[in-house]
Amino acid sequence: MTIDRSGGCWAVVPAAGAGRRFGSTLAKQYLQVNGRCVLAWTLEALLAVTAIQRIVVALASDDDLWPKLGFAGHPRISTCTGGASRAESVLNGLQQLAEWGVHPQQPVLVHDAARPCVTPPEIERLIAEVGDHPDGGLLAMPVRDTLKRADSEGRVVVTVNRSGLWQALTPQLFPLGRLRAALERAAAEGVEVTDEAQALERIGACPRLVEGALHNIKLTHPSDQGLVERILAGVRAAKPI
Repeated sequence: MTIDRSGGCWAVVPAAGAGRRFGSTLAKQYLQVNGRCVLAWTLEALLAVTAIQRIVVALASDDDLWPKLGFAGHPRISTCTGGASRAESVLNGLQQLAEWGVHPQQPVLVHDAARPCVTPPEIERLIAEVGDHPDGGLLAMPVRDTLKRADSEGRVVVTVNRSGLWQALTPQLFPLGRLRAALERAAAEGVEVTDEAQALERIGACPRLVEGALHNIKLTHPSDQGLVERILAGVRAAKPI
């Protein structure tokens, strides 16, 4: 494979989840929303960003739905086998990039497969604002609502000061080598990180926060599906692949 070292970035999409939290027998990345599956919407947004040289999609070893999506053989998409966790899937994708000879300093963008409402301008803004920042960065939203901390019985214990608090979104963008080292360290220490930024934080990094959009939600619970459908209907018109 020819590696373009002139600029741009690479992308990893962890898509090996089984959807157990969603409560469906079908993995949520394959649910149909406005005429196409969630993963197709997600990949469409990433492919619209010309700065992304190639996308690695981490799939479950028994995934038999991917070949039906129409992305197999796409010149900017490759796949790898995912892991038992999000972090493992991302690491496998990073390993794939390293084996291709992608330089450790090149930026890698990681995006949730189940976040189909992200738009190309948001992704482009993240890439532009993070630039060559060695600690990388992520899309995020300042917390707007009042936060309560509860006890084990669901009673309010205290109101949490939301000043300075942000809700992490994806994509998240970091240098390949640094992200890989951070995730490998977390795995070696038995720490299950919930996103890439947390892995970087554990090694002393301070990723840059780039304000994202309210519509960039993650499909997590069945009740989210209707909202995702409405957002996609307004953001991008559904069309067959």
